[in-house]
Amino acid sequence: MAMREIQIYYGSLLRKFPRQYISAVFCALVFSFLPIREAGAAQDCGKGLELRLSAPISTQGSLLLAGVRSAMPLAHVKGEWDSREVTFWKEDQRGEVWRALVGIDLEKPAGEYPLKITAQKQDGDPLECAASVTVKEGRFPTENLHVENQFVEPDPEQVKRAEEEGQRLREIFDRVTPERLWHGRFRIPLDGVSTGGNFGRRRILNGQPHSPHSGVDFPAPTGTPVHAAQRGRVVLAEPLFFSGNTVVVDHGLGIYTFYGHLSAISVKVGDIVDSGVVLGKVGATGRVTGPHLHWGLTVNKARVNGLQIVRLLGGK
Repeated sequence: MAMREIQIYYGSLLRKFPRQYISAVFCALVFSFLPIREAGAAQDCGKGLELRLSAPISTQGSLLLAGVRSAMPLAHVKGEWDSREVTFWKEDQRGEVWRALVGIDLEKPAGEYPLKITAQKQDGDPLECAASVTVKEGRFPTENLHVENQFVEPDPEQVKRAEEEGQRLREIFDRVTPERLWHGRFRIPLDGVSTGGNFGRRRILNGQPHSPHSGVDFPAPTGTPVHAAQRGRVVLAEPLFFSGNTVVVDHGLGIYTFYGHLSAISVKVGDIVDSGVVLGKVGATGRVTGPHLHWGLTVNKARVNGLQIVRLLGGK
Protein backbone atom coordinates (compact mmCIF):
# COMPACT_ATOMS: atom_id res chain seq x y z
CA MET A 1 0.00 0.00 0.00
CA ALA A 2 1.50 3.37 -1.06
CA MET A 3 1.36 6.46 1.15
CA ARG A 4 -1.31 8.06 -1.06
CA GLU A 5 -3.46 4.94 -0.72
CA ILE A 6 -3.03 5.07 3.06
CA GLN A 7 -4.28 8.68 3.07
CA ILE A 8 -7.36 7.74 1.02
CA TYR A 9 -8.00 4.79 3.33
CA TYR A 10 -7.68 7.10 6.35
CA GLY A 11 -10.30 9.46 4.90
CA SER A 12 -12.77 6.65 4.35
CA LEU A 13 -12.34 5.35 7.90
CA LEU A 14 -13.03 8.81 9.34
CA ARG A 15 -16.56 8.61 7.95
CA LYS A 16 -17.18 5.38 9.92
CA PHE A 17 -15.27 5.62 13.22
CA PRO A 18 -14.32 8.26 15.83
CA ARG A 19 -11.33 10.42 14.86
CA GLN A 20 -9.30 9.55 17.98
CA TYR A 21 -9.49 5.82 17.24
CA ILE A 22 -8.61 6.20 13.57
CA SER A 23 -5.70 8.58 14.30
CA ALA A 24 -4.02 5.95 16.45
CA VAL A 25 -4.56 3.28 13.79
CA PHE A 26 -3.27 5.58 11.05
CA CYS A 27 -0.10 6.43 12.99
CA ALA A 28 0.61 2.75 13.51
CA LEU A 29 0.07 2.10 9.80
CA VAL A 30 2.42 4.92 8.81
CA PHE A 31 5.06 3.68 11.26
CA SER A 32 4.97 0.25 9.61
CA PHE A 33 6.24 1.85 6.38
CA LEU A 34 9.16 3.67 8.00
CA PRO A 35 12.62 2.13 7.90
CA ILE A 36 13.31 0.43 11.25
CA ARG A 37 16.90 0.00 12.37
CA GLU A 38 16.10 -0.69 16.02
CA ALA A 39 15.79 -4.46 16.21
CA GLY A 40 14.78 -4.90 19.85
CA ALA A 41 11.26 -5.32 21.15
CA ALA A 42 9.24 -2.13 21.42
CA GLN A 43 8.42 -0.83 24.88
CA ASP A 44 5.06 0.89 25.27
CA CYS A 45 5.58 3.94 27.49
CA GLY A 46 1.91 5.00 27.43
CA LYS A 47 0.28 8.12 25.98
CA GLY A 48 1.24 7.05 22.46
CA LEU A 49 4.99 6.92 23.18
CA GLU A 50 7.11 3.92 22.19
CA LEU A 51 10.79 3.18 22.89
CA ARG A 52 12.85 0.66 20.96
CA LEU A 53 16.54 -0.27 21.33
CA SER A 54 18.71 -1.99 18.74
CA ALA A 55 19.51 -4.56 21.45
CA PRO A 56 18.40 -4.97 25.10
CA ILE A 57 21.73 -6.62 25.98
CA SER A 58 25.03 -5.01 25.10
CA THR A 59 28.74 -5.55 25.70
CA GLN A 60 31.57 -3.27 26.71
CA GLY A 61 32.61 -1.01 23.84
CA SER A 62 29.41 -1.41 21.85
CA LEU A 63 26.91 1.05 20.45
CA LEU A 64 23.12 1.10 20.75
CA LEU A 65 20.59 2.88 18.57
CA ALA A 66 17.58 4.14 20.52
CA GLY A 67 14.36 5.00 18.73
CA VAL A 68 11.38 6.91 20.10
CA ARG A 69 8.08 7.03 18.25
CA SER A 70 5.04 9.03 19.16
CA ALA A 71 1.46 9.15 17.96
CA MET A 72 1.46 12.89 18.72
CA PRO A 73 3.90 15.64 17.63
CA LEU A 74 6.82 16.18 20.01
CA ALA A 75 8.70 19.41 20.66
CA HIS A 76 11.86 17.61 21.77
CA VAL A 77 13.22 14.32 23.13
CA LYS A 78 16.25 13.75 25.33
CA GLY A 79 17.70 10.92 27.34
CA GLU A 80 20.07 10.22 30.21
CA TRP A 81 22.66 7.46 30.18
CA ASP A 82 25.69 7.00 32.44
CA SER A 83 25.03 10.41 34.11
CA ARG A 84 25.24 12.20 30.74
CA GLU A 85 22.54 13.66 28.52
CA VAL A 86 21.77 11.75 25.33
CA THR A 87 20.71 14.01 22.48
CA PHE A 88 18.05 12.76 20.06
CA TRP A 89 17.58 13.91 16.48
CA LYS A 90 14.34 13.89 14.52
CA GLU A 91 14.36 11.81 11.38
CA ASP A 92 13.48 13.55 8.12
CA GLN A 93 10.44 11.42 7.41
CA ARG A 94 6.72 11.34 8.08
CA GLY A 95 5.61 10.60 11.62
CA GLU A 96 7.22 11.40 14.95
CA VAL A 97 10.42 9.32 14.90
CA TRP A 98 13.43 10.38 16.99
CA ARG A 99 16.74 8.54 17.32
CA ALA A 100 19.92 8.69 19.41
CA LEU A 101 23.17 6.78 19.79
CA VAL A 102 24.02 5.35 23.21
CA GLY A 103 27.67 4.43 23.75
CA ILE A 104 28.75 1.67 26.16
CA ASP A 105 32.30 2.52 27.19
CA LEU A 106 35.03 -0.03 26.59
CA GLU A 107 35.67 -0.33 30.34
CA LYS A 108 32.16 0.16 31.73
CA PRO A 109 31.58 -2.47 34.45
CA ALA A 110 29.12 -5.22 33.63
CA GLY A 111 25.67 -4.77 35.15
CA GLU A 112 22.16 -3.39 34.70
CA TYR A 113 21.84 0.30 33.85
CA PRO A 114 18.82 2.56 33.26
CA LEU A 115 18.26 4.58 30.10
CA LYS A 116 15.82 7.37 30.94
CA ILE A 117 13.86 9.19 28.24
CA THR A 118 11.92 12.44 28.59
CA ALA A 119 9.86 14.04 25.84
CA GLN A 120 7.77 17.16 25.52
CA LYS A 121 4.60 17.21 23.49
CA GLN A 122 4.00 20.31 21.42
CA ASP A 123 1.07 21.17 23.66
CA GLY A 124 3.47 21.23 26.63
CA ASP A 125 2.62 17.92 28.33
CA PRO A 126 5.73 15.97 29.47
CA LEU A 127 6.24 12.28 28.73
CA GLU A 128 8.66 9.87 30.39
CA CYS A 129 9.97 6.41 29.67
CA ALA A 130 12.80 4.19 30.92
CA ALA A 131 14.50 0.99 29.84
CA SER A 132 17.01 -1.28 31.52
CA VAL A 133 20.14 -2.08 29.51
CA THR A 134 22.21 -5.13 30.42
CA VAL A 135 25.96 -4.63 29.90
CA LYS A 136 28.07 -7.77 29.66
CA GLU A 137 31.83 -8.09 29.76
CA GLY A 138 33.49 -8.00 26.36
CA ARG A 139 35.60 -10.93 25.26
CA PHE A 140 38.80 -9.20 24.22
CA PRO A 141 41.98 -11.17 23.55
CA THR A 142 45.42 -10.14 24.81
CA GLU A 143 48.29 -9.44 22.43
CA ASN A 144 52.02 -9.00 22.95
CA LEU A 145 53.68 -6.25 20.90
CA HIS A 146 57.13 -4.71 20.67
CA VAL A 147 57.37 -0.95 20.06
CA GLU A 148 60.02 1.71 20.45
CA ASN A 149 61.05 1.87 24.10
CA GLN A 150 60.23 5.60 24.41
CA PHE A 151 56.53 4.72 24.07
CA VAL A 152 56.73 2.30 27.00
CA GLU A 153 59.19 4.13 29.25
CA PRO A 154 58.96 7.80 28.18
CA ASP A 155 61.23 10.39 29.76
CA PRO A 156 59.75 13.12 32.03
CA GLU A 157 59.35 15.59 29.16
CA GLN A 158 57.52 13.01 27.05
CA VAL A 159 55.31 12.06 30.00
CA LYS A 160 54.36 15.71 30.46
CA ARG A 161 53.56 16.07 26.76
CA ALA A 162 51.46 12.90 26.69
CA GLU A 163 49.50 13.94 29.79
CA GLU A 164 48.78 17.40 28.37
CA GLU A 165 47.62 15.91 25.07
CA GLY A 166 45.43 13.39 26.90
CA GLN A 167 43.80 16.21 28.85
CA ARG A 168 43.13 18.17 25.64
CA LEU A 169 41.46 15.15 24.08
CA ARG A 170 39.29 14.61 27.17
CA GLU A 171 38.20 18.26 27.01
CA ILE A 172 37.35 17.92 23.32
CA PHE A 173 35.28 14.77 23.86
CA ASP A 174 33.52 16.38 26.82
CA ARG A 175 32.01 19.06 24.56
CA VAL A 176 28.69 18.32 22.89
CA THR A 177 27.82 20.27 19.75
CA PRO A 178 24.02 20.59 20.05
CA GLU A 179 23.24 20.19 16.36
CA ARG A 180 23.74 17.17 14.11
CA LEU A 181 26.48 17.96 11.58
CA TRP A 182 26.31 14.75 9.55
CA HIS A 183 23.80 13.75 6.88
CA GLY A 184 23.22 10.19 5.73
CA ARG A 185 25.38 7.14 6.22
CA PHE A 186 28.68 6.65 8.02
CA ARG A 187 31.44 4.88 6.12
CA ILE A 188 34.72 3.12 6.82
CA PRO A 189 37.55 5.64 6.29
CA LEU A 190 39.49 3.54 3.71
CA ASP A 191 38.20 2.74 0.23
CA GLY A 192 37.69 -0.90 -0.61
CA VAL A 193 37.80 -2.00 3.06
CA SER A 194 34.88 -3.72 4.78
CA THR A 195 36.26 -4.56 8.22
CA GLY A 196 39.07 -3.92 10.69
CA GLY A 197 40.37 -5.44 13.89
CA ASN A 198 42.02 -5.14 17.30
CA PHE A 199 39.26 -3.12 19.01
CA GLY A 200 39.32 -3.71 22.77
CA ARG A 201 42.42 -5.90 22.75
CA ARG A 202 44.35 -5.95 26.01
CA ARG A 203 47.94 -5.09 25.10
CA ILE A 204 51.26 -6.04 26.59
CA LEU A 205 53.89 -3.69 25.20
CA ASN A 206 57.51 -4.73 25.59
CA GLY A 207 56.42 -7.01 28.41
CA GLN A 208 54.37 -4.39 30.28
CA PRO A 209 50.53 -4.34 30.45
CA HIS A 210 48.86 -1.21 29.02
CA SER A 211 45.40 0.21 28.51
CA PRO A 212 43.03 -1.60 26.12
CA HIS A 213 43.09 -0.67 22.45
CA SER A 214 40.27 1.85 22.00
CA GLY A 215 40.10 1.96 18.20
CA VAL A 216 39.83 -0.21 15.11
CA ASP A 217 43.02 -0.85 13.12
CA PHE A 218 43.14 -0.97 9.33
CA PRO A 219 46.53 -2.14 8.00
CA ALA A 220 47.32 -0.38 4.72
CA PRO A 221 50.35 0.85 2.74
CA THR A 222 51.82 4.21 3.71
CA GLY A 223 50.20 6.94 1.62
CA THR A 224 46.76 5.32 1.35
CA PRO A 225 44.11 8.10 1.45
CA VAL A 226 42.12 8.36 4.69
CA HIS A 227 38.56 9.66 4.27
CA ALA A 228 36.17 11.35 6.68
CA ALA A 229 33.61 8.83 7.92
CA GLN A 230 30.90 11.48 7.69
CA ARG A 231 30.38 15.22 7.55
CA GLY A 232 31.71 17.20 10.50
CA ARG A 233 34.07 19.86 11.82
CA VAL A 234 37.80 19.26 12.29
CA VAL A 235 38.63 19.99 15.93
CA LEU A 236 42.19 18.61 16.07
CA ALA A 237 44.82 18.17 13.33
CA GLU A 238 48.39 17.81 14.62
CA PRO A 239 51.06 15.36 15.78
CA LEU A 240 50.43 13.69 19.16
CA PHE A 241 52.95 11.65 21.14
CA PHE A 242 51.20 8.27 21.12
CA SER A 243 48.95 8.48 18.04
CA GLY A 244 51.34 10.41 15.80
CA ASN A 245 49.79 12.66 13.17
CA THR A 246 46.16 12.79 14.28
CA VAL A 247 42.84 14.23 13.09
CA VAL A 248 39.66 14.41 15.18
CA VAL A 249 36.30 15.25 13.57
CA ASP A 250 33.25 16.45 15.54
CA HIS A 251 30.03 15.17 13.95
CA GLY A 252 27.74 16.84 16.49
CA LEU A 253 25.59 15.44 19.32
CA GLY A 254 28.67 14.22 21.19
CA ILE A 255 29.92 11.99 18.32
CA TYR A 256 33.63 12.18 17.38
CA THR A 257 35.82 10.14 15.04
CA PHE A 258 39.58 9.85 15.54
CA TYR A 259 42.19 9.12 12.83
CA GLY A 260 45.69 8.27 14.06
CA HIS A 261 49.24 7.40 12.88
CA LEU A 262 48.87 9.40 9.63
CA SER A 263 51.90 10.07 7.43
CA ALA A 264 50.38 13.38 6.36
CA ILE A 265 47.46 15.62 7.36
CA SER A 266 45.37 17.35 4.67
CA VAL A 267 42.99 19.46 6.80
CA LYS A 268 43.16 22.08 9.53
CA VAL A 269 41.19 22.87 12.67
CA GLY A 270 37.89 24.59 11.85
CA ASP A 271 37.43 22.96 8.43
CA ILE A 272 33.95 21.64 7.68
CA VAL A 273 34.50 18.38 5.82
CA ASP A 274 31.98 16.32 3.92
CA SER A 275 31.75 12.55 4.04
CA GLY A 276 34.57 11.02 2.03
CA VAL A 277 36.85 14.07 2.04
CA VAL A 278 40.53 13.10 2.35
CA LEU A 279 41.78 13.97 5.84
CA GLY A 280 45.31 12.63 5.36
CA LYS A 281 47.24 9.51 4.46
CA VAL A 282 47.99 6.23 6.23
CA GLY A 283 51.33 6.18 7.99
CA ALA A 284 53.36 4.77 10.87
CA THR A 285 53.81 7.78 13.15
CA GLY A 286 53.62 7.52 16.93
CA ARG A 287 53.43 4.22 18.81
CA VAL A 288 53.07 1.64 16.05
CA THR A 289 54.46 -1.66 14.80
CA GLY A 290 53.81 -0.80 11.14
CA PRO A 291 51.74 1.40 8.79
CA HIS A 292 48.02 1.38 9.52
CA LEU A 293 45.06 3.64 10.33
CA HIS A 294 43.86 3.72 13.92
CA TRP A 295 40.19 4.74 13.74
CA GLY A 296 38.40 5.62 16.96
CA LEU A 297 34.79 6.51 17.76
CA THR A 298 33.70 8.37 20.89
CA VAL A 299 29.99 8.83 21.68
CA ASN A 300 29.22 10.97 24.73
CA LYS A 301 32.75 10.26 26.05
CA ALA A 302 32.26 6.49 25.65
CA ARG A 303 34.93 4.68 23.63
CA VAL A 304 33.08 2.34 21.27
CA ASN A 305 33.72 0.17 18.23
CA GLY A 306 33.55 2.42 15.15
CA LEU A 307 32.41 -0.42 12.90
CA GLN A 308 29.08 -0.42 14.73
CA ILE A 309 28.16 3.11 13.66
CA VAL A 310 28.61 1.96 10.06
CA ARG A 311 26.28 -0.96 10.72
CA LEU A 312 23.65 1.08 12.58
CA LEU A 313 23.68 4.25 10.50
CA GLY A 314 24.58 3.29 7.02
CA GLY A 315 26.86 1.32 4.81
CA LYS A 316 30.41 1.50 3.59
